[in-house]
This record gives sequence, structure tokens and C-alpha cells, in this order.
Amino acid sequence: MYEEIAFLGYYLHWSYGELMDMEHRERLRFCREVSRINDKMNQETRGKNIFDVF
Repeated sequence: MYEEIAFLGYYLHWSYGELMDMEHRERLRFCREVSRINDKMNQETRGKNIFDVF
């Protein structure tokens, strides 16, 4: 539970109270979705220079 709260608080900036009010399944779903988005972004930028404009 602490890992889920820390993860979502870090990435989504939700308060401790908001996260604690969620059911475990809902927090876990958000963790999975944030992880999926991060994985996709990392794959898209792998090998690219983030400072390239074109």
C-alpha cells in the first residue's frame, strides 16, 4: 500500500487523503496505467536526443 501511495503521489501529485480514500483495486489500476504510459514514453524516446527539435 505504501508503495502504491508513494508512486501515485509522486507521478500524479494526489494527496495522501485522496489516495487513502481509494480502494486498493482502484489505486492498483492507476499504478498500472501510469507505468504503462511511462513505458510507452521511454520506448518512443529511446535512442533519441530529447533536445533535437526535428
